[in-house]
Amino acid sequence: MKTTYAGRLRRRCRAARARLADRRARDEGQIGVLALGLFVLVMLLVLGTIDVTAAQLARMRLLDTADSAALDAADSLDERAAYENGVLEKLALTNESVASAASAHLARTPMPPGIRGWSVVPETGADGATAVVTLRGTATLPMSGWVLESLGGSVTITVTSRARAPLD
Repeated sequence: MKTTYAGRLRRRCRAARARLADRRARDEGQIGVLALGLFVLVMLLVLGTIDVTAAQLARMRLLDTADSAALDAADSLDERAAYENGVLEKLALTNESVASAASAHLARTPMPPGIRGWSVVPETGADGATAVVTLRGTATLPMSGWVLESLGGSVTITVTSRARAPLD
């Protein structure tokens, strides 16, 4: 029996349809895995954005506190240095007077939200007529903070602020 061209074409079309049906059967349900993977990726991006924003807000709050501590420290007069050298064009600032004024300011300032702890860094002091206050704080991250704490880490933020009190 001789096969015609039309018969061979029909057999090829049936075979191609069967292969396509097999492929569709194997691919069925794959969109669910893709959607789940995309959802997890988007959620990680959203949670990461929330944590980065919380760290930035904590940094800004710590910087505000450092600014006010530097302003307070710039007004602190080291009485011993003022009596020995006099007060001419600038306040007599020493490392000790600036550090103690900054520490006293931190002690009476309520801790802002998003910061777990803070302290005055030993580099705090006077730079000529300028009070230089450096604060170090620990930020609280709302989404991934527990992961960092369980690994023994935290987000530490260090900020520096300068202030000068001229005698004009």
